[in-house]
Amino acid sequence: MTRHRIGRATAIAVASISSVLSGASFAQGTYPDKPIRVINSFAAGTASDIIPRFVLEKAGTFLGPNTSFVFENVPGAGGNPGTAMVVRQDPDGYKIGATAIGPMAINKSLFKNLGYDPETDLEPITPTAQLSNVATVSNKSGLTTLKQLVDFAKANPDSLTYSSVGPGSSQHLAGVLFEQLTGAKMRHLPYRVTGQLVTDIVIGEVPLSFQNITNVREQFVGGNLKILAITATQRHPSIPDVPTAAEAGLPGFVTSAWFCIVAPKGTPKPIVDRLNGAIVKALSEPDIKKKLTDIGAEPMPMSTDQFRSFISAEVVRWREIVTKGNIPQL
Repeated sequence: MTRHRIGRATAIAVASISSVLSGASFAQGTYPDKPIRVINSFAAGTASDIIPRFVLEKAGTFLGPNTSFVFENVPGAGGNPGTAMVVRQDPDGYKIGATAIGPMAINKSLFKNLGYDPETDLEPITPTAQLSNVATVSNKSGLTTLKQLVDFAKANPDSLTYSSVGPGSSQHLAGVLFEQLTGAKMRHLPYRVTGQLVTDIVIGEVPLSFQNITNVREQFVGGNLKILAITATQRHPSIPDVPTAAEAGLPGFVTSAWFCIVAPKGTPKPIVDRLNGAIVKALSEPDIKKKLTDIGAEPMPMSTDQFRSFISAEVVRWREIVTKGNIPQL
């Protein structure tokens, strides 16, 4: 028994020394010296997948000439399985996660058991970008302003249907927040495929959706649907003539999807700081800013401490919206 205790103590001491030495070597710039695996919680081809790919590719140029990232998509269940997989990885700096607002903030209130706690089981590195929602209507709806939408929704309870990519998505909760701010009552219609959702708005099958800019900008520019307002604090350069919700008469109607990079709990601080520095620098580069603007997004760099506080604030904010909206847990 005595031998076992001594051996355990020695092992802990060795591990601690190893961690210190490892952190020192990382601080000296030897990290990374092999490919970094990125577990993405969403499907390939989505904004949640596209944004971290080009942001990390640029960040790699600031980490070292041999830096490379290998992406693995683990979609499904609102992004929870992929994010939970990140939690289970070795915290060696060579496994990180690309995830988003759902698994990091909203889902803590929506799911009975996430299998992880986004506030305590991960090392926050930085958000990469945010993608605001826009109040989108079919040309056949006859609505041309946000005020008209509010008036119609309030005067015709439960008659207006709005679509989203699924329960608990930022689009769905934008609709819930709209109801809470206006007192309107609407019907929610979840879709599995974004393309079909947008098609149904264009043909008038569904009159309304609080969509991400990326999903509807092309159809808007082509005149195939209308955007009444953007749910952001300022206008977006990709749709400069579209007013903010506040400008259109509905202050407080601010929602967006945001995307981020995280690491398993226990990843050495020198690694987390180095990744943060490279990504934040990448987000300031003109070509990355342009790529984000072109898809309707905007850079969202933060320090690790800022990001940690932001996550907690977002958890509280969306918990209040979910609870007030009586949204059942999944």
